[in-house]
Amino acid sequence: MKTFSTLLVAIVAAALGAYGYSLLAPAKLAHTEHAEHSEQKKPNDHVEQDEHGADRIRISDVKLAAAGVTLAEAASATLTDTLSFNGILRANQEAVVQVTPRFPGVVKSILKRIGDKVAKDDLLAAIESNQSLTVYELKAPIAGTIIERQISLGEYATEQKPAFVVADLTTIWVDLSIYRQDLRRVRLDDEVLIDPDDGRGEIKGTISYMAPIGSSETQTALARVVLPNPDGRLRPGLFVTARLILAARNVAVAVRRSAIQTLENRTIVFVREDGDKIEARPVELGDSDPRFVEIKAGLAAGEHYVAENSFVVKAEMGKGEAEHD
Repeated sequence: MKTFSTLLVAIVAAALGAYGYSLLAPAKLAHTEHAEHSEQKKPNDHVEQDEHGADRIRISDVKLAAAGVTLAEAASATLTDTLSFNGILRANQEAVVQVTPRFPGVVKSILKRIGDKVAKDDLLAAIESNQSLTVYELKAPIAGTIIERQISLGEYATEQKPAFVVADLTTIWVDLSIYRQDLRRVRLDDEVLIDPDDGRGEIKGTISYMAPIGSSETQTALARVVLPNPDGRLRPGLFVTARLILAARNVAVAVRRSAIQTLENRTIVFVREDGDKIEARPVELGDSDPRFVEIKAGLAAGEHYVAENSFVVKAEMGKGEAEHD
């Protein structure tokens, strides 16, 4: 009888266990299906491959912009063989005038300050002559900008020291330092591209002067370019870089040098596809210059690619691969 009771208890327990599992199984299955469905719908950046095996990552324009990533269009370009120089902007010394008092005396009034623009014959200051005790006017001899003022109110001014320096800054000198090994390659009227490094692009000019002597301190010789400066973009005293064009060649497709990356031992360019995807496109490189690289295969003219901060996309793709794994 005891054996029968034990057997009965075991049968009941097994039945209850099977019934409980049947109740839990649908919930567990539903939870699993929901999780799988959520993973399939997950919109986060992740790596996938196109039909050619190239990696692609989904990333929005908003996220690209927030990371400082900019796109550009692959297009034809002119690759140049160049010489690079350093230079400095200077006021055109042929349009700089020192304004000196005619007679010594006390400065009674000052009407202009450094940075003020003046027209020819504008009043700069009034000085009481020490000889006649009469007040005479100090006027601007040319139109330009006040770049120096060396008198103060009540000061005793003399003809030995300029009171003002007026410069016409509508043209600017660019003085370039040419190393001795490059002197034989630089000639008058050579075309150069001046980069003020202000984000507004290069300025084209020509060499108008070559100094007949060099500098013993720097072991360089001076070459000068005169540039128009109607909007005041170029400011004397600032450094610039310059490129002398030695040779030029046109190529059908080129990208900026900053676009080139290496991924899994392949040279790639990140290309925008399907509106929200970036593809790591393997490319074949050709010639290059300091700004552009020729693309011989892998990218067509008109396609948009990551031109600046491409390393950000590379990092996102690496992170996406890790999450995908």
